[in-house]
Amino acid sequence: MLFPPIGISGQQKIAVATIVVVGMGALGTVIANHMARAGVGKLRIIDRDYVERSNLQRQMLYDEEDVQQVRPKVIAAERKLSRINSDITIEPIVSHVTADNAEALITGADLVLDGTDNFQTRLLLNDVCFKLGIPFIYGGAVSSHGMTAVFIPGQTSCLRCLLGSGDSGSGGDTCDTVGVISPIIDIIASLQAVEALKIMVGATGAQRQGLLSLEIWQHQMMDLKLPPQRTSCPTCSLKQYPSLQASGSEHQRPVTLCGRETVQIGGNRSINLQHMAERLERSCTVTRNPYLLKAELPEGERLVLFPDGRVLVQGTEDLARAQTLYDRYIGS
Repeated sequence: MLFPPIGISGQQKIAVATIVVVGMGALGTVIANHMARAGVGKLRIIDRDYVERSNLQRQMLYDEEDVQQVRPKVIAAERKLSRINSDITIEPIVSHVTADNAEALITGADLVLDGTDNFQTRLLLNDVCFKLGIPFIYGGAVSSHGMTAVFIPGQTSCLRCLLGSGDSGSGGDTCDTVGVISPIIDIIASLQAVEALKIMVGATGAQRQGLLSLEIWQHQMMDLKLPPQRTSCPTCSLKQYPSLQASGSEHQRPVTLCGRETVQIGGNRSINLQHMAERLERSCTVTRNPYLLKAELPEGERLVLFPDGRVLVQGTEDLARAQTLYDRYIGS
């Protein structure tokens, strides 16, 4: 409140804002930490994954106890954030954001912050934000390089104008394939957070207008203008929102999670963890908490089951092998 561009009136605006952070990995934990400490009224955090030991190098809200308890990231984050600021409402959602649920998860938000790690999900968030008229703050970091930009429906072009369809094939480097140093995470997420504060308090004249690109090992920085809105853009010009048009079964297809030797299978029904534990214990070593179930298979792989029907097959990147194990232990 002592910072003149925010002041008492700005703090009051922050206190009634609803912020959604999608992805509670490296970027998301830093963003959510800033938002909680800033006093955001309602903070909705969404992530599909659980805490693993390799996350601790860069995902600032988690510790070894979270790893030992196999806590979903949003549950572990909510535990930490609620001890930072008990005056705000934190809504943790363990979910994979898809074309089927994106609008329901984002509706009611004043602002969406990107903490994800793949461009297909970012394009989905871009589409739903532009459809609903919600500002979207993009961020990404890998190795020692990071980028961030602010996209505002009706004022700027969108992420799809910048990236195209995102179907470039390889998908580019990821933290799991080339690594990442944690300072670039903090820098990019903090830049996202400050733009969020500007939007919440209505400081339109101070908003950054371009795509900021940083490389901190060689100390390089570029601030590029966003491209003009493309007249052929299916999102911000034609209002077609292609990522929201995906078929309802598309997210159920097996997909490899890059660099993690893991295949995710969406499933077409919810899973009763207690019943599944009783079934799998006949042939597997099973551990369970209220949020997920882990089963060590005799074949050497591991299954991680979530109540929403998602299953991670860990120990393989072979889609056919993963589907075989899924059918064998979960059922087709």
